[in-house]
Amino acid sequence: MIQFKNVVKEYQPARFKAVDDVSFSVAPGELMVLIGPSGSGKTTCLKMINRLIDPTEGTILMDGKDIASYDPVELRRHIGYVVQHIGLMPHMTIGENIALVPKLSGWDAKKRKEIARELIALVDLPEDYLERYPSQLSGGQQQRIGVIRALAADPPVILMDEPFSALDPVTREQLQEELLRIQTQMKKSIVFVTHNMPEAVHIADRICILRAGKIEQIGTPDHILRNPANDFIAQFMGEQKMNVKNDTQHTDLPAISEIMLPPIVEYAHRGLAEGIARMRSRNVDSLILVDKGAKFVGVARVREMRLRYPEENLTLMDVAITNYPSATLNDPLDSVIAKMHQAKVPMIPILNEKDRRVLGAVTRACLVEVMHRQLQDEGGQEPWSN
Repeated sequence: MIQFKNVVKEYQPARFKAVDDVSFSVAPGELMVLIGPSGSGKTTCLKMINRLIDPTEGTILMDGKDIASYDPVELRRHIGYVVQHIGLMPHMTIGENIALVPKLSGWDAKKRKEIARELIALVDLPEDYLERYPSQLSGGQQQRIGVIRALAADPPVILMDEPFSALDPVTREQLQEELLRIQTQMKKSIVFVTHNMPEAVHIADRICILRAGKIEQIGTPDHILRNPANDFIAQFMGEQKMNVKNDTQHTDLPAISEIMLPPIVEYAHRGLAEGIARMRSRNVDSLILVDKGAKFVGVARVREMRLRYPEENLTLMDVAITNYPSATLNDPLDSVIAKMHQAKVPMIPILNEKDRRVLGAVTRACLVEVMHRQLQDEGGQEPWSN
């Protein structure tokens, strides 16, 4: 648990308050995003948690203990820190970079090598990358190393200061997904600073929106999108907020049958190499799996297939997600959107209600196209076109 209690950071002699009477808490295992315009105080709040900056007034507690009572160096060894420009040591190998904090904490060499091997597997990079140097990796790969380096000493708290902002959109989205996957497994308390609202909405358990050093609103992404506290919040959320009409008898959303795409289906008894070949030929990263009776049994994703590919004689069913969400043609589209958001998946299979045969799929791309058409119909112009 992290708690801010009436925290102020004032800079002299101008008496400028970068943070002004801020109070909030981050629960164990929660991913809290701090967001706001430039100068809102979000990065100052982040840096006060690991005492890179000390507050002028107020208290910051970690598990009920005032962080001012900690030795700053020792405190930082128990808090992972990921920054925008990665900060890998160029003269150290990737393995040495990952194990830097464990080494400073006195871990023996064998234990450091073991944790480096475990963590690099966590982000789907080959083990031989441990012997490479940062300059031999792409920007996205380096940022993955930056994330797992922060996990190396198993700290309860991770601070992330705009870690993906320097990356291209595709790599950025991939790393967001990696972060969510890692967080599902490791359940760290994460404080994540960003200026990108779509990123905040996608990854956050809760969002704290700051302006001029003060908190404007805290809540889940869904609550803030539906109930912005004031005009500033509504404007700041911008195109992320959908205009939903207060008419329970009518919806402008189309039927699923109007937007679903042909499914990319494979039999669950096929081998992993066959599945990868199928995905490569159709340019997708997952397959909808059916049994020999053509009934839906799950989804196989490239991530799990890559991890277990060295094991021979595995079938797609061995790596399938069998509790993957699905929908039928009779379901309203908004319920499909809710399932996709809740499960954090990019696609929902559409099944025949009677026999669970696969009829199609609704993807994120489908929904973006629907929203695009609706915005044009409502205003004649997309809000981002200006």
